[in-house]
Amino acid sequence: MLNELYNIVDPGIKLFGYLSFRAVIAFVFALLISFLIGPKIIRTLKNHQIGEMIRRNGPESHRKKEGTPTMGGMILLLSVILPTILFADMKNYYIQILLIATAVMGIVGLIDDYLKVVKKYSKGLIARYKIIAQISVGIFIGLMLVNGPNSSGNYIENSVNENIVSGNDISKFDYSASEISIPFIPDKRFSNVKIIEKNPGDLEKIIKSTQSGAIEIGVILLIILSIFVLAGSSNAINLTDGLDGLAAGLSAIVFFTLGLIAYASGHVNFSSYLNITYIYNSGEIAIFCMAMVGACLGFLWYNSRPAEIFMGDTGSLALGAAMGTIAIILKKEILLIIIGGVFVVEALSVIMQVSFFKFTRIRYGKPKKIFLMAPLHHHYELKGMKESKIVTRFWIIGILLALLALVTLKVQ
Repeated sequence: MLNELYNIVDPGIKLFGYLSFRAVIAFVFALLISFLIGPKIIRTLKNHQIGEMIRRNGPESHRKKEGTPTMGGMILLLSVILPTILFADMKNYYIQILLIATAVMGIVGLIDDYLKVVKKYSKGLIARYKIIAQISVGIFIGLMLVNGPNSSGNYIENSVNENIVSGNDISKFDYSASEISIPFIPDKRFSNVKIIEKNPGDLEKIIKSTQSGAIEIGVILLIILSIFVLAGSSNAINLTDGLDGLAAGLSAIVFFTLGLIAYASGHVNFSSYLNITYIYNSGEIAIFCMAMVGACLGFLWYNSRPAEIFMGDTGSLALGAAMGTIAIILKKEILLIIIGGVFVVEALSVIMQVSFFKFTRIRYGKPKKIFLMAPLHHHYELKGMKESKIVTRFWIIGILLALLALVTLKVQ
């Protein structure tokens, strides 16, 4: 929206034409919006007695959190959607997909929270309805990508010009929406920029002869993968959101990392240097990512210990949908396992605990546990570690995993 002003007014406003500037402004606006609306939403939820119900079999220290306002994901949704609309290119196909997926899953989470907290339905929205929503959004993402403007094109249509280096005027390229990138395997399809500039007639031959760091999986598998990544990321964040500030802080780290990758993927020079898949127009995703970082940090202001508000399913499902969708668009589904490694381990701890419990009950007649309690953060709580220390250490691990993921972009 506002980025279009640079085509109309004086040079000062032309700053809005720079992606990096708009990403920073989106971050600042998201942060400010969360600061402005946070207290009002908290006050409203308190007045209507919309508070968290703490499970009775949880850690004893969590009992005092009973009644803390939940549905705080509304802060996240408003704080990320408004700056994205203002500063991102709303004609961008990827931005449209991201906003729709995030909003839809946020609404599903809001309904779930409403049924649990207001209507006092202990299980909230029936599980199969959540699954149907996740499958529907996953199918939507897959179909939109394979039928979108960047869905095919085995060569760069326009003859090479000086703008190929910046990646601003490329409309078709050797990229398939149904690809999946493999970490540590380079994608060198755009590594010969200088050669291409000198020999535009040999463009197609040069592009096809270079190494691709992705494998074609087909439309059906892409849709299945989209559903799996979306459901997995949403549920993983939901399970991790059990300590004050844990999920919000880790999400900020993940989205910042994804923002850097999106920025690089949208520029021929950077993607060529890093040997990652160049995706035309994907740079705009960096604006959404930075808005999400600002929203997460703003929410963390109120969610840090002792939390004044919890994000609830409204926030966790929206964050998971956004995270998964970005990974699918950027062809970084596998890399997301590293970037969001803490979320993955938290989810795996629950799967392992439940599976082992059922297996030992059937096999030996007496159920056993691997952990004192799952997810993993509760295990450390019951071992006597303070909540703030667990959160801080998990953040540190999240930062280290993010750095490791960024290193894989070049070390290949």
